[in-house]
Amino acid sequence: MKTRQDKQADWKEKLSPEQYAVLREKATEKPFTGKFLHNDKKGCYKCAACGTTLFSSNAKFDSETGWPSFDEPKNSENIELRQDITLGMSRIAVVCANCGGHLGHLFYDGPTKTGARYCINSCALEFKQETKSKE
Repeated sequence: MKTRQDKQADWKEKLSPEQYAVLREKATEKPFTGKFLHNDKKGCYKCAACGTTLFSSNAKFDSETGWPSFDEPKNSENIELRQDITLGMSRIAVVCANCGGHLGHLFYDGPTKTGARYCINSCALEFKQETKSKE
């Protein structure tokens, strides 16, 4: 059985330093720098650590906050919501249910019908673009 140190070493090998800091150490990428902030292609967003499908491009919107925002997960079973009381405030952390990777935070100030704004770090995501089928 792998020790905690072995698992950390595996993650450090698999992830970039920025991805490791966000996904494993709960850091936040700088606003307005993420690769998916302005991505408007159709497809789905997956966990960069384990590949679990998290969000659909149909749920993405521009929150003007500096991070990709979604109004609902593709499958709510693929994310966990946890209380986060760091930085002297109470927030809701969004975590990959499969690998435990920290993705971002959930706020209820979104402009869509759900009222939710899943504010997610780009580096915690990978994007799989939809392919057009030939008929």
